Amino acid sequence: DQMRMFLTRLGHASKSVVTGDITQVDLPSGHASGLVEARSLLGQIEGICFCSFSDVDVVRHPLVQKIILAYESRDMAQGREVGKRTEGKPNGSG
Repeated sequence: DQMRMFLTRLGHASKSVVTGDITQVDLPSGHASGLVEARSLLGQIEGICFCSFSDVDVVRHPLVQKIILAYESRDMAQGREVGKRTEGKPNGSG
């Protein structure tokens, strides 16, 4: 609901950037991530773009890439949906 509240308050000729990591959600079980919901619901609307990254985009300590891959591997082995981020395709012109 907070994401919806924010996104529905854009003014004329304004732009908004929302950043987040869909693999890092600390909401109680049963509560949907506003970012995940927005991506699912709004991803096909022209003028809205979601950019996604993967472990190769990590610019922190080199060990962080290995840590990310280890967690994703564990999640896949446990049958969890992995928040694997794939290259995003912009919608619309921009």
